[in-house]
Amino acid sequence: MIINCAGALLHLKEPKVMGIVNLTPDSFYDGGKLCSEYKILQHIETLLNEGSDFIDVGGCSTRPGSRSITEEEEIKRVIKPIHTIIKNFPNIRISIDTFRSEVARIAVEEGVVMINDISGGKLDKNMFPLLGKLKIPYILNHMKGIPENMQKNPYYNENIITEINNFFSEKIYYLKKHGIQDIILDPGFGFGKTLEQNFQLLKHLSLFGFQDHPILVGISRKSMIKFILKTSCEESLNATSIIHTIALLNGSKFLRVHDVKEAVECIKLVQYYRKIL
Repeated sequence: MIINCAGALLHLKEPKVMGIVNLTPDSFYDGGKLCSEYKILQHIETLLNEGSDFIDVGGCSTRPGSRSITEEEEIKRVIKPIHTIIKNFPNIRISIDTFRSEVARIAVEEGVVMINDISGGKLDKNMFPLLGKLKIPYILNHMKGIPENMQKNPYYNENIITEINNFFSEKIYYLKKHGIQDIILDPGFGFGKTLEQNFQLLKHLSLFGFQDHPILVGISRKSMIKFILKTSCEESLNATSIIHTIALLNGSKFLRVHDVKEAVECIKLVQYYRKIL
């Protein structure tokens, strides 16, 4: 698989790592940690040194139960830091984690090369037309409901794999009508799924998108891990690496992570394992 990213063809024979940069006070694991320009740049430098291929910058928490902020507040949180990051790391690839088309538009003007939309275009009708103009890669995420209510008894009318694939098929059709070809699929772990459903997604990951589009897994330190192990987010790094390894073996091409070094190690080991077999 190949995606066109900022005019460069990016081969996905080896999976890529996307390091998380949460510019929010209330994210479930690292909210409020990046509270100054110095800390942001220090964090970025660490992610890049550890092998991150992309940096995913977000200014609006989408953890279960979170409440949305205004568009103005989101822009205030992300645009100046993005400008500073690109100024200090000019060759960096940044993805903007937003469901708002205006935030995405301004971020791309600053130099962002990918849009990561947790709503799959459902929360802003202008997102797909904007993508048609920008012609940049788009991460299409599946979410049941909205962050405020998505974990309150999520229900699926049919097999969850079938329902999510139907969602992807419909959205891909409209994206291609707008001229978008570089589409990355995210089944949305924790976005309106029960514990059992999350593991169903993981087990059947290779069925999504019928192998026509690369799959992104965003599962780093999430509650599906801590609920089984009776642990905390802070203590779930080892378990996250295990889940990442399973995801890679089942076909994931992107890992969205808090801990880049460990994710890169997972990729190297799985790639060597595949080569031997």
